[in-house]
Amino acid sequence: MAKLTLTVSDTRVETPMIRSITLTAADGGTLPPFAAGAHLKIRIPGQSEPRCYSLVCLDGDEAAFNTPSAYRLGVRLEDPSTGGSQFMHGLQAGDTLEVEGPKNDFPLHDIHANEQTVVLIAGGIGITPIASMAAALKRAGRPFILHYYGRSREQMGFLQTLAECHGDALHVHADDDAGTQLPLPDLLDQINQKQHVYVCGPKGLIDAVIEQSRNKSWPNAHLHFELFANAAPQFGDRAFEVELRQSGKVLQVPADKTILDVLEEAGCDPLYDCRRGECGVCQATVLEGTPDHRDYYLSDAERDAGDVIQICISRSHSDRLVLDL
Repeated sequence: MAKLTLTVSDTRVETPMIRSITLTAADGGTLPPFAAGAHLKIRIPGQSEPRCYSLVCLDGDEAAFNTPSAYRLGVRLEDPSTGGSQFMHGLQAGDTLEVEGPKNDFPLHDIHANEQTVVLIAGGIGITPIASMAAALKRAGRPFILHYYGRSREQMGFLQTLAECHGDALHVHADDDAGTQLPLPDLLDQINQKQHVYVCGPKGLIDAVIEQSRNKSWPNAHLHFELFANAAPQFGDRAFEVELRQSGKVLQVPADKTILDVLEEAGCDPLYDCRRGECGVCQATVLEGTPDHRDYYLSDAERDAGDVIQICISRSHSDRLVLDL
C-alpha cells in the first residue's frame, strides 16, 4: 500500500455523532485511484495500530474514483472510544495525517457479469463503503437497492445526499420511525440466491445476516461484508496456554488478549493483516487442542474439523492449544 501524507482541507458535521473529513495531497495533485469499498489506514498518535476508515464517494462521476482530487471519510464518534474517533473528530483544516492505502478488502464483484439486482445493506456508520458502492453501481447502470438502518434519521449520515442521488432505490429504516421499519428477517426473505448482498455495519447486524444466509443456503460467494471491529473480550473468556511447536515457546494467553497480541509481546513476528478474523492471513495449523472459532473466514466444515485457527481473534475451548508455529 502507498504511504501518503495528506492534508485536512475540510471537515463537516454530518450528524451530532458523524463528521466527514476531506483529505488532499500536500501539493494539490491527484491522489491514487480507488474502487468502491476501499479504505485508508490512518496513524493515530499514541496508538500502536492504525485505524481503518472507508472512503466515501457519493458522486457517480468516474473521475471521483479514477483520478480523485480528494478523499472523503465519514467518522462516527465512538463511546467508549479507544482514541481514534476522538482524534479524528478533533481534526481541523490544515492538519496533516500519515496514511496508508487505499486498500480494498470489500470490493464489488464483476458488476457487469450478473444482471440480478444488487442488495446493499448498511447499519449506522457502515453506510460509508456502501454509499460508494451505490455510486459505482449507478454509474455502471446496474440495478441495486440500498437498505439503510439506523437508530434515528438525525443520526444517519449522508442521508439527504443519498436520497437525492438514488431516489426510490434508497430505503431508510429508522428505529424512531415505525412506519419505515422493515425487520431484517423480512428483508432477507425477499432476496433470492442469485443476488449479491453487501453488508457493512455493527457486528450484530453482520452476524445476523451471515446466520440467516446460512439457514437459507445462500452461496457464500454471494454474501460480502466488512467489519472494522477488532477482537474484544466476551463474557466467560478465560486464560489458556498456547505452545508454539516449532520454536518450543509456551505462552499464557489471558482473557483480555488475543493469541496474536501475546505472540507479538513475546517477540514473535506472526503474519497478520485485518485483526478481525476476515482475511485469513494469520491462519495457523492446530496440532492439539480445541479452537474456539470467532472468525468470519473459515467455512463451517473447516470450523468443525478444528485443524486451523485465526490467531487474531479466535481462542481455545481447551486449557492448552498447540500450534504449528
